[in-house]
Amino acid sequence: MNPAARPLSIAILGTRGIPARYGGFETFAEELSARLVARGHSVTVYARPRYAVPGVRTHRGVRVIVRPTISTKHLDTVVHAFVTSIDAAFRRFDVALYCNAATAPFVPIVRLFSRRTRVVLNVDGIERRRRKWGPLGRLWYAIGERAAASFPHAIVADAREIARYWRERHGMDAPFIAYGAPTERAGGTEAIRRLGLEAGGYVLYVSRLEPENHALAVVRAFRRVKTDKRLVVVGDAPYARGYVARVKAEAAGDPRIVFPGAIYGEPYREILSHAALHVHGTEVGGTHPALLEAMGVGHAVLVLDTPENREAGGDAVEYFALEPEDELAGRLAALLAGGERAAALGARALARVREHYDWERVADAYETLFRPALARPAQPSYTGERKPPGRSR
Repeated sequence: MNPAARPLSIAILGTRGIPARYGGFETFAEELSARLVARGHSVTVYARPRYAVPGVRTHRGVRVIVRPTISTKHLDTVVHAFVTSIDAAFRRFDVALYCNAATAPFVPIVRLFSRRTRVVLNVDGIERRRRKWGPLGRLWYAIGERAAASFPHAIVADAREIARYWRERHGMDAPFIAYGAPTERAGGTEAIRRLGLEAGGYVLYVSRLEPENHALAVVRAFRRVKTDKRLVVVGDAPYARGYVARVKAEAAGDPRIVFPGAIYGEPYREILSHAALHVHGTEVGGTHPALLEAMGVGHAVLVLDTPENREAGGDAVEYFALEPEDELAGRLAALLAGGERAAALGARALARVREHYDWERVADAYETLFRPALARPAQPSYTGERKPPGRSR
């Protein structure tokens, strides 16, 4: 048999698990793993009890292993990464794909006990810049960055801006592999009817409700817009209750603003597909799946102006700045007025996703990155070799 055709045994660690019920990494884990299984590979995704669907141990052909953690803001990801690294080390996968630089300090566990395993780390964005983290959280992410520069066989960036950061900051070559997004609209409307909405009758904002995602700025801007349309704020944040309360307090007294919480699966696709306009306010991170999903349904999208968002959106979206305060309100009002501008943006957004953010191409790229695992000898121990600083191998 041609070695390049041999199926791989792959583990995905560092997410909250599948089915996706939290954020971008979970969507990534689900969509990538399902496509790898369809290509003949065996894939395991580690999940956390709080986010796992009770009784679900296989999803879309992917094995789901639930392992314990400590569900607090600072310990959830760290403890789960430690526990699952031990589990994965003794299962001897061909490939271990870690998500999030915070998990990097635990990569040596897998390498110590399973030299056959090729370890790849998706570094995500520059997490230590998130305002939700205090000194302890920022310190751990700084440690994680150093570990990511030393322990995995390869790292991956989901945006070219993030790859540039790793090259300039750490001297690391981080291949760019984008996320994907579907380009089909959902036909059903049951989910929007349950929320008292009408197709085309609302502006949609989707994100975790954390300060750097600027839900508060979006709510304030929308309140200044004279429109009969509504604003639907989809998302939650288990570790940012104070900020969530501020956002909802700002919306108090405006019956046009709806907070349905976090929504997943087909109901989310329905709400996404029938919006009149999408607003994306994320400031920190690489490529954001929620932005790509909004573009993929062919609607006009307003996006916070950052280098990473410009990389994803190109000329297919309209950008806004947080200052002056009336800029976002003015752009919302202009696009809600309809006309050729909104329609042209939607058409360009859909075309851009089809050209650059196809999940099958994403799976192709990860398969290529994983293939060196086939050439690795199956040996039971780790020699302790370290790669030179600033190099990936």
